[in-house]
Amino acid sequence: MANHLDLEEQEQIDQLKHFWASYGNLITWTLIVVLGSFAAWNGWNYWQRSQATQAAALFDEIERASTDKDMARLERALTDMQDKFSSTGFAAQGALLAARSLFEADKVDRSKVALSWVIEKSPDASYKALARLRLAGVYLQENAHDQALKLLEAPMPGAYEALASDRRGDVLMSQGKADEAKVHFQKAWDEMAADNEYRQLVQFKLESLGGGVTAESTDSETAK
Repeated sequence: MANHLDLEEQEQIDQLKHFWASYGNLITWTLIVVLGSFAAWNGWNYWQRSQATQAAALFDEIERASTDKDMARLERALTDMQDKFSSTGFAAQGALLAARSLFEADKVDRSKVALSWVIEKSPDASYKALARLRLAGVYLQENAHDQALKLLEAPMPGAYEALASDRRGDVLMSQGKADEAKVHFQKAWDEMAADNEYRQLVQFKLESLGGGVTAESTDSETAK
């Protein structure tokens, strides 16, 4: 009986050896790939969390420098953010905040650089749109009308289309093109929600140009 069991065990061992000889490498490499992928995924998540934490700390530094009106410290923090964490949302937010603070500190050229960076580097379409609107506003104040209008030609997320129309109207009004400006202000008014407080300002612009919301727009709004 013992010999019979020994023969069965030996046969099983031989079968296992044969199976391992045939498929052992495949199984080993499959395990390496699976376990390696799992480790890489964990490593990627850890790296992402680490990046976000460090980027948030730099954003806080930009905020504090902005509050303290320390532009040198603000620009150092912004440069670090852009160099190390350009793919994070904090980088775009930090650049937008820095651009506003630099503009208020009469560092207009540095403000334009920060806004241009967001337009060129941010992966987020909403941040890009905000940067375009703000940079177009800076160009408007400089009477660089063509540059402002060119910025506003780019497609924008739906939530920003009304603001882009309004900004086009501002630029055209500054150029003395009242009729064209009214068209864009009207478009902005049409696209804004009825409870949007900014809509009242757009209506005021229309009225200041001798216009006002059209009957078609009023009817459309009532239908909504």
